[in-house]
Amino acid sequence: MGPVAAANGSDGWIEALGAERTALGRASTAARVADVLRTHVTEGLLAPGTRLSEEDICAALGVSRNTLREAFRLLTHERLLVHEFNRGVFVRKLSVDDVRDLYRFRRIVECGAIARAGGHGLDDVRAAVEAGEVAADEGRWADVGTANMRFHQAIAALAGSARIDESMQHVLAELRLVFHVMAAPQTFHQPYLADNRLILELLESGDLAGAERTLAGYLDVAEAQLADAYDVGARG
Repeated sequence: MGPVAAANGSDGWIEALGAERTALGRASTAARVADVLRTHVTEGLLAPGTRLSEEDICAALGVSRNTLREAFRLLTHERLLVHEFNRGVFVRKLSVDDVRDLYRFRRIVECGAIARAGGHGLDDVRAAVEAGEVAADEGRWADVGTANMRFHQAIAALAGSARIDESMQHVLAELRLVFHVMAAPQTFHQPYLADNRLILELLESGDLAGAERTLAGYLDVAEAQLADAYDVGARG
């Protein structure tokens, strides 16, 4: 029986999957490497324009160059990295058009998640708010930014969709690259601590419409701040 005939048998699909085993192992490892690098971007540890050394990363993570290059490919598809011919792989620098598109996505997803939220699933929202407040009290403004990312991930999770959760992880990693344009992280992040607390309190009280309105206004202000910072940078 030929391979096509076998694949058409009752167990043929099992045999066909076996042919993919090696590739799946590589992809699984590459996905884990991509997760590590994406987290570093989301937490502000990798700034836009950073050159990623294959040799250094392979040594640090104990992976092959082929695995790392597949991880790079995945993150390039997510618009976090860019390959420059004869120069290497770099963390991507976003444009003001990227900022506007990211916020367009966030309004639809985050405000929509709040509109459909029940009175459950707020533990992660509360934990992110509290983590941001503690970090601010201790003057750790990069950690305030990370807590803010977790707050918005938790807001999107109120939708109860694994696909939205995954999409938000990618979008928030891109967004953290945008935040690097702000020269004074304390000035940028501090006002939003009170907004995050207010949104949490509105959600806890069941005022979903109020929470949605507050978040929508918050996103409008943040987008304008970031767009202005890009304009200043372009003029400078």
